Amino acid sequence: QGDYKVIGHLEERSDRQVLHDEWARYSAFYKYQPIDLVRKYFGEKIGLYFAWLGVYTQLLIPASIVGIIVFCYGVATVDTDIPSLEMCDERLNFTMCPLCDGACDFWQLSTACGTARASHLFDNPATVFFAIFMSLWAVLFLEHWKRRQISLSFSWDLTGIEDDEVHTAHTHTHRSSYCVSAPMSTDPKKLNWKDRLPGYFINVSSILFMFGLTFSAVFGVIIYRITVSALMAMSPDPETKSNVRVTVTATAVIINLVVILILDEIYGAVALWLTELEIPKTETNFEERLILKAFLLKFMNAYAPIFYVAFFKGRFAGRPGNYVYVFNDYRMEECAPGGCLIELCIQLSIIMLGKQLIQNNIFEIGIPKLKKLARALKDKGPAEKELEEERPPQQWNLDYALAPFEGLTPEYMEMIIQFGFVSLFVASFPLAPLFALLNNVIEIRLDAKKFVTELRRPVAVRAKDIGKLARRMSERKRLIHRAFVISFTSDFIPRLVYQYMFSQTGTMHGFIDHTLSYFNVSNFKPGTTPQNLEQGSITVCRYKDYREPPWSSDAYTFSKQYWCVLAARLAFVILFQNLVMFLSLIVAWGIPDVPKTIVEQFKREKKLLVDVFLREEKEKFQLIQSLFSKDNTLHPGRHTLHPNHGSHLPGRFSTLPSGPTQGLPGDGGVPRARCRAASFSQFTGNIPPSARNENENSRHTVV
Repeated sequence: QGDYKVIGHLEERSDRQVLHDEWARYSAFYKYQPIDLVRKYFGEKIGLYFAWLGVYTQLLIPASIVGIIVFCYGVATVDTDIPSLEMCDERLNFTMCPLCDGACDFWQLSTACGTARASHLFDNPATVFFAIFMSLWAVLFLEHWKRRQISLSFSWDLTGIEDDEVHTAHTHTHRSSYCVSAPMSTDPKKLNWKDRLPGYFINVSSILFMFGLTFSAVFGVIIYRITVSALMAMSPDPETKSNVRVTVTATAVIINLVVILILDEIYGAVALWLTELEIPKTETNFEERLILKAFLLKFMNAYAPIFYVAFFKGRFAGRPGNYVYVFNDYRMEECAPGGCLIELCIQLSIIMLGKQLIQNNIFEIGIPKLKKLARALKDKGPAEKELEEERPPQQWNLDYALAPFEGLTPEYMEMIIQFGFVSLFVASFPLAPLFALLNNVIEIRLDAKKFVTELRRPVAVRAKDIGKLARRMSERKRLIHRAFVISFTSDFIPRLVYQYMFSQTGTMHGFIDHTLSYFNVSNFKPGTTPQNLEQGSITVCRYKDYREPPWSSDAYTFSKQYWCVLAARLAFVILFQNLVMFLSLIVAWGIPDVPKTIVEQFKREKKLLVDVFLREEKEKFQLIQSLFSKDNTLHPGRHTLHPNHGSHLPGRFSTLPSGPTQGLPGDGGVPRARCRAASFSQFTGNIPPSARNENENSRHTVV
């Protein structure tokens, strides 16, 4: 349809130019997308993608507003939070055990005041409410998309598409070399399970290898954090010692981000190659298998570092005098005094923002432009210059020089990973929906500009839905993760247990002292005692855990408080999951999948269809009656029924119901049967033996 730039009058713009001016501009971010025009120009499949992205972005607005309110609540109550005030109070004089062996010294808990105050911004009672809200929000999003998808399917005439029709439509794409139609059973080249077994074996082994590579990368970053923490703690510079946690956390998260971005590109190419090895029969099968592999690999790559901080960091570090070591020299990591939630928030925010900014600005904008420039330089030569001087290039040549369309799988994968950030760990980062909203507002226009100006126009493909992607976003699979984040990463449950079971006043006063256990410094193993420990100056130090004191008969074993908190954590997981699932079912039940207007239109269509069938039946009946009249006019008396035989023939051998009718000429006034047949085939299949001897012209009038 020509170039996307408008040259003539605005009234004469083509569809491509209208899309570029009204849709593919960053200045149009506040406008609704012209979904019908997108579908008209690119096809239903791409139209459904942008419709889904628009619905998702639109529903992020209320989630962002609630997240901002929750964050503001944390900011407003940080000065009145009793545990934070106790941790910042120097008069309480909590002497903590060393953070490393030998080189590290005892330290005061009040030095971690900043971490405690920052933790309250994301770990407060409003966070639990926000987690429940986001669970219901995810259900509302899925239900709203179902209704929107049904409406689009009806208006775009996609409701009658069958699976085999979709598969056939997908087989003539650029992957037709390996996405072939299903061969007939007589084809000697048909692949059996023995032929496909090597491909499946390579698939499984490669995916397991990639999982191992991801875990190795995460473990390598853990080793980096442990070693750098130990080296910085040995530094004689006091400023370096005081900034150990901030420096190590920031650098480790940046390394994680770089590794995730690199492996993300590798895993995308590997998933494509593994899917080609399976030789799928159709394009639909190809995309479904590619989405499954890409989702598994990229999900593990993006979330493995976050899962480690949320559920494993500090759980297996041991205790003073009995730490767990890596390579027999380095202690396992422990959470910050304010808990692991603040570290989870830092990790989530940097990875989420980094993936969105770098992938959008570098991978989706920079790399395509570099490829376009490289193709232009490659195609530029003396012969082409002469050709250009003779005749200007045609529009189809210019469009063919654009980058080829490689499918929607990468676009969907990016949004699904983001949806996981928003829904899985939202309890640790209430501002995640806001950052996702800002990213998606740019993402819609970025993708639109890419489709209109930088990619070859893809072949329009019909699709009745977004496929298996909806299953990847199932809310029930995310409830357990969100419940565990609140229960085991946050201090919400320990605070409730202390306030209602162990507090003398029913308040949070004394909570910090309750969560710190005692350790006798004389029980340090040889070589792990602080070097500058003066005899008699410090006899006991504190560490965060629920264990019996050294003067107890069961010294350093888990205390009663530990088991109470653990039971409360597990009970909260069960209660949270069932409560939210129950509320989700109510929401899903209260919101029908098909809008009422669409239901009425379906009924109207069925009524019109029935009317058409009845009209056709009436016309056939009139045609049959005219044939009867014509035959009896030409051959009067030939098929006159005698009274003794006319009563059983209609009901036994014909499809004409008995009933009084107006006598035809030559029938002797005998009542004739009325036709109830829907087609002429019913008058040729059940012909009585007495009538089979008649000629062909009388077969249709035998009744």
